Amino acid sequence: MSYSVDANIFLYASDRNSSYHASALEFLQGCTIHSEPWYVAWPTLMAYLRVATHPLIFSHPLTPQEALGNIQALLHLPHVRPLSETDGFFEIYREVTQDFPVRGNLVPDAHLAALLRQHDVLKLYTVDRDFRKFDFLDVRNPLE
Repeated sequence: MSYSVDANIFLYASDRNSSYHASALEFLQGCTIHSEPWYVAWPTLMAYLRVATHPLIFSHPLTPQEALGNIQALLHLPHVRPLSETDGFFEIYREVTQDFPVRGNLVPDAHLAALLRQHDVLKLYTVDRDFRKFDFLDVRNPLE
């Protein structure tokens, strides 16, 4: 079964000051050595780029070149596939969000959940508990 990884795992792996740094890095290294295909959504990569370079969030933010280099290295792995919206995405988004109000910080989570559903990627590694609201996702916290 294929899976995806949320931005928070990438961010913890990049933030040497985080108490989750070592475990996130170890998890991602495990993902990179296995040959099973896995997926990363463009919104996830852009969220990583936004947060990892932000000086008010990271005490030692990455330079844009460092963050882009991390993304490039990830995308060059032979078993990592980027995901983006295709025709019919909006209908899937509406379906995914019809059972509860989606606003504010839940909007990007719903975006990712709908994108994963569109591509039939139903396992997500994340520390964000909000993804449990999307009952079709198998949400796992690899840092527990």
